[in-house]
Amino acid sequence: MTCPECSADILQLGKGAAGNLNSPTSDWYQIFPTGSNRGPVSKEVPTDIAADYTEAALVLPLSPKASAALSRRCLQSVLRHAGYAQKDLSQQIDAALAEQDARKALPTGVHSILDLIRNFGNFSAHKITDQTTLQVIDVEPHEAEYCLDTLDAVFDHYYVKPAQAKAMKDALNAKLAAAKKPPAK
Repeated sequence: MTCPECSADILQLGKGAAGNLNSPTSDWYQIFPTGSNRGPVSKEVPTDIAADYTEAALVLPLSPKASAALSRRCLQSVLRHAGYAQKDLSQQIDAALAEQDARKALPTGVHSILDLIRNFGNFSAHKITDQTTLQVIDVEPHEAEYCLDTLDAVFDHYYVKPAQAKAMKDALNAKLAAAKKPPAK
């Protein structure tokens, strides 16, 4: 295919006859150029964490398991960066969920879903079987996508919102300084 906007080549791999518009889109994967359907990571997110997130988003269509494992790794880095230095991710999540410091405590929405990344990451990293059917439990694409959505909320809490608050406070303090008033507390 050719991109109608930039005329660059597009290569897709899938099942069905080439050019068949009736073929289900879920059977086709874009091979070139690579990309993801997620927006860019905010510049406030540390580059090593942003790189893991970007990779998790890029591999999602090819391997939900790999994406969930990278999301798990990304969350562990975020929590370590936030000061949770416990030995493993499970302990870090427990500490984050038990946080009493209002400045670090997670918002309710994030608090209730944070442990999902650990569990989906465990499904991707370890062979876990359904005890009823004895089938290996795999990570579904929508579950890996949900891990990325959760990371978006975690990034917003730990990086984006604090940077926005600092920018607003700095702007206010500049006005106060120009008026020869004390800075905001």
